[in-house]
Amino acid sequence: MGWFSRKAWGVEHAVFAAASAATVVGGVSGNETLQKIAKPLIAPALAVRVLRRSRESDRTDTALLLAGLTAATLGDIAMIRSDEDRRILAGAGCFGVMQTAYSAILARHGARLSTPVAVQRAGALAGAAGLLAARNQSVAAPLTGYGALLATTATLAGDPALAPGSPVRAGLPVPNSDRRSLLGLGGLIFTLSDGSIVVRRTLLKDEKARAAAEGLVLVTYVAAQLLLVEGLIALARRTR
Repeated sequence: MGWFSRKAWGVEHAVFAAASAATVVGGVSGNETLQKIAKPLIAPALAVRVLRRSRESDRTDTALLLAGLTAATLGDIAMIRSDEDRRILAGAGCFGVMQTAYSAILARHGARLSTPVAVQRAGALAGAAGLLAARNQSVAAPLTGYGALLATTATLAGDPALAPGSPVRAGLPVPNSDRRSLLGLGGLIFTLSDGSIVVRRTLLKDEKARAAAEGLVLVTYVAAQLLLVEGLIALARRTR
């Protein structure tokens, strides 16, 4: 399927793009009302995409994707006030469910932990865990646990075997017209997004720097969600 074919994009993508843009603006400007309106629409827009493609997808994969996106919606709502410990922990719990659902789909399709990608993700996890332990002990243990779930998803998503025929660079498939090749990049960007949350929370004090970091967190988050969901939908197709 080409990138610009009729089936490639739909109204749900327009809703996703508008909600994502409004969420980023709200996050950078500190407009909580705008975030409350827009952010809860991001994952449901992708869920509509999953439902529209469900006739040609494996039912179990569809159910797992919808469960993951439902959890992501709850996590997005919780993370509107991510500076509060109870909110970030609630968000981590919801996104942990989402990561588990995504990992289950990847494992069902034969994804394995490739060494080059696993080493990269383990390094990112260790760095984040070290920062949290040194600067934010009140949430360090649960967020490190969530980080392990994210690292698992990101490593499985980077398995080149999921997108046979795609070129491989730095252990990851290079994105191309086969949307399964988007999975590795999606996992990498999700790791960057959540790593940025840790940096913002533990190291940044200047308000302008924190606002810029929040923008980076949100931009990378929505990009990663789109790449992962599109890749997982392609992976779940019953016939090729």
